[in-house]
Order: sequence, then structure tokens, then C-alpha cells
Amino acid sequence: MSESSALHEEIKEILIDDLMLDVEMDEIGDETPLMGPDSLGLDSVDALQLVVAIEKKFGLKISDPEAAKGILRSVKTIADAVRESKST
Repeated sequence: MSESSALHEEIKEILIDDLMLDVEMDEIGDETPLMGPDSLGLDSVDALQLVVAIEKKFGLKISDPEAAKGILRSVKTIADAVRESKST
């Protein structure tokens, strides 16, 4: 398993475990929208929980609401932000 797909799996585990989503890991695509139409159906409370879980697990602080909108779009965008934060 590549480092990228391992990171994607960790993020999916956070979505399922921390947000108690009633879906299987393979039902969450890397580019599936997390909020909005045709998404996993996360709301603002879920987003806040997700920000806290990402910070705990990966040390990525997301304090800017505008940045959060971009980062929390999908598993892929979260993974990209985590990788970017580790490279700085």
C-alpha cells in the first residue's frame, strides 16, 4: 500500500469512527464530497469534529474558516493538506 493510500485510509477511518458515519470504508471515494449535494452529508458540527480529529491525529491546525472549506471538501483534499503541512 502506498503512503498516499494509507493516509487516505486513515482519514476514512476518522470519518467513520469519529463522526460515527454508517458507511463502509470502500463506500467513501477519495474525491467524494463530504458536504453539500451528492455528498456524505456532513454538517457544520461534523466539520468541527473532523477539524479536531485531524488536528489530534496529524497535527494539522485548521483555524481559518475559508481554508477549512477548501481542505474539508474530500478525503483527497484533506490528505493533500496533511502532506503539505508535513513538508513544511
